[in-house]
Amino acid sequence: MGFNGAKKPKRPARGGIVTALDVGSTKVCCVIARMEEPGSLRVIGVGHQIATGIRAGTIIDMEAAETSIGAAVHAAEQMAGETVHDVVVNLSMGQPRSHAFTATVPVSGQEVTEGDIRRAMAHARTLQAGPDQALIHTIPLGFSLDGSRGIRDPKGMSGHSLGAQLHVVTAAAGAIRTLHACIARCHLNIESIVVSPFASGLACLVEDEMEMGAACVDIGGGGTTISIFAEGNLVWTGFVPLGGRHVTNDIAHGLATPLVHAERLKVLYGSARVNPADEREMIEVPQIGEDERSGSGTASHPRSFLVSIIQARMEEIFEEVRSAIEQSGHARLVGRRVVLTGGASQLPNTRDMAAPILDKQVRIARPTRIAGLNEAHGGPAFATVAGLLLHAVRNPTELMVTGHEAVASTGLIGRVGLWLRENL
Repeated sequence: MGFNGAKKPKRPARGGIVTALDVGSTKVCCVIARMEEPGSLRVIGVGHQIATGIRAGTIIDMEAAETSIGAAVHAAEQMAGETVHDVVVNLSMGQPRSHAFTATVPVSGQEVTEGDIRRAMAHARTLQAGPDQALIHTIPLGFSLDGSRGIRDPKGMSGHSLGAQLHVVTAAAGAIRTLHACIARCHLNIESIVVSPFASGLACLVEDEMEMGAACVDIGGGGTTISIFAEGNLVWTGFVPLGGRHVTNDIAHGLATPLVHAERLKVLYGSARVNPADEREMIEVPQIGEDERSGSGTASHPRSFLVSIIQARMEEIFEEVRSAIEQSGHARLVGRRVVLTGGASQLPNTRDMAAPILDKQVRIARPTRIAGLNEAHGGPAFATVAGLLLHAVRNPTELMVTGHEAVASTGLIGRVGLWLRENL
């Protein structure tokens, strides 16, 4: 992947522990893994809880969210027989945004050094992406030297002006501080923050897809994230505020049934596309406010009615995804390949529905590069947490941001001096 001169947090040595924490809208999941070989992890502990105090990726009740996070981490610790202190955590809240920056710095005219490259990348932190925005990722997409573009690794080359084409991801600093405070109340330290679509893409795209260009679409509970990769790098992220929970809410309203039963009906009988046989199959639907034990509190509906409700919302989700990709400015890089993951992607016929709407070749993906994830924890719903583990041990090209740095200042400018003192 070219240049590796960016600041890297300590990578776990053989036998070391990595802990990933996925704070989602419908579930909180903690996975503890042990490093076996360079870049190779084996899962030794898993814990997950229904998310409380979190809605659409945003913490709305600190105490409830703290309880969910603490319970998930404790369960993973019990299974692993380890006590963890540092976590790699995902970021869905704070409306993460992608920005394209070009940073140019003078060089001595001698050979380009790692210090020159770091200075070019650090320059991104002087660029104000908006009020109260904190920087999460700085990823180099390519370099130029004295106007010659398309250079992957300029180290050792000679020139006078070094340019870096950077993909910068920022998010609302207030949301990050809230996440940091919530996790700190669980007596945990954030080692690094990774935006959710980046993690999902790392877990689900194969190397050829990352290199040739593809999009990863993760349909979560509170929303759908999109990541576009090309030439081995993350080049854009996006978010559609619709997900599996919206499908469940539609079922609850359409069939006048409690949310818990709507979720059960979705899992047992749901599909993304109506089948002619659905007209003949009748399902019993518990009604809101009725006494289920008496047997009189249910209504009978054809399965096609349930599926038609699901289909309408799923079509809307994919239409919004298509629109987001088209407006990203990187649709050409996606080519013909879209990879679906996330809990809601497991609905039958989802791929068949998505392909014509997105006008792409579509496959459903599950994390494949983490040993020890069993059938229960290795499905599409666990793509983000698997990607967090992979991010923790990969050889990054990006300028890493620790959890402490992410909350140290509300602006980008405030951290430039700190970074320069630490690295140059």
